[in-house]
Amino acid sequence: MRPIWKGTISFGLVAIPVKLYTATEAHDVSFRQVHAADGGRIRYRRVCELDGEEVPYGDIAKGYELPGGEMVVLTDEDLANLPLVSSKEIDVLEFVPVEQIDPMLYNKAYYAEPDKSGIKPYVLMRDTLAESDRVAVVKVTLRSREALGVLRATGDVLVVHTLLWPEEIRNAAELAPQTEVTVRKQELAMASSYIDSLSADFDPSEFTDEYKAAVEELVAAKAAGREVAAIEPSNGGGEVIDLVEALRANVAAAKEKRAGQARGRQAQREEPAAEAEPAKRAPRGTAKTGQAAAGQTAAKPRGSAASAGTPRRRKPA
Repeated sequence: MRPIWKGTISFGLVAIPVKLYTATEAHDVSFRQVHAADGGRIRYRRVCELDGEEVPYGDIAKGYELPGGEMVVLTDEDLANLPLVSSKEIDVLEFVPVEQIDPMLYNKAYYAEPDKSGIKPYVLMRDTLAESDRVAVVKVTLRSREALGVLRATGDVLVVHTLLWPEEIRNAAELAPQTEVTVRKQELAMASSYIDSLSADFDPSEFTDEYKAAVEELVAAKAAGREVAAIEPSNGGGEVIDLVEALRANVAAAKEKRAGQARGRQAQREEPAAEAEPAKRAPRGTAKTGQAAAGQTAAKPRGSAASAGTPRRRKPA
C-alpha cells in the first residue's frame, strides 16, 4: 500500500509521526460505456462550451459558480494560500464516548502507521483509547480539504475516520410516518421473538455479494458462448393481511434456517474425520488379542443389531 498522507498526530505537547493509508477498497462490478453496435469504448473529450475547442488537462482550472451564474476562476496558487492549520497535523480536539458518534456521520477510513521514532507514543495512544471506550475527535486536511474525524483503536493499529459535517446530513423528519399508529403488545412480542431468532455475533465473512458473483458468471458464460438460465425475480411477498401471523411465519422460517446452518456447520466439522486416513492394519500375531477384545463388547438386548462402534470393556465383576 502507498501512503496518501504524511504528518503527525498532535495532542498537547506530544507529536506522533504517522502515515495514512486508505483502509478500504471497492470491489464493485465495473462496467464500461461502449457502442452497442461494435463494442467500441465511448470516450469523452473536455470541450469548452464557449469556443467549442478541446482543452488540454493542464489548462483546466477550478471554477466556483455564483448564484447568478457568474463563474469565479480559482488557480492552484489561490487555493494553496488558504489558511489550513491542520495541513500536516491530525489535531486532537477532545475525547468522547464512542457511542456518541452517530454512525451516519462516518465517511472514509484510513489506517495510521507510526514512524519508527513514534512507536512508543503510538502504542500508548492506541492502548489508552482501547481501554477507555472513547475516541479522539480530530481535525485533519486530506487532499486540500479540511475534515472533522475520529481517531480510534482497532486491533493493533489506529484508524482515522473522516466524518461528514452536520450540515451534510439531510433532515429526515418529513419522511417519518405522519399518522398515529397503535402497535399491539402481541405484535411487539412476535417482532421481538423474530429478532431473537436471528440474533448473532456479526461476522462479515459469512456474507457474499451475490450480484457481483452473478455478473461474473454472466460475463464468463457470454465470453465462452454459453447461454445463462434466466433467474426468476422475487415478487417481494404478498400483501400482509395479519401482521402477527406474518411475524409468526417469519420466526418459524428463521428457526428452520438456523437449524439448516447448524447442520451444515456440523457436516463441515465431520468431513475431515471422514476423510482421514484409514487405521493401519495390525501386525501379524495380534488377531487373537483383537478377537479377545471384541469378545469383551458389552451385551446387547435381544433382537438388536451389533454395534459398529468402538468396543467397550465390561466392568469387572
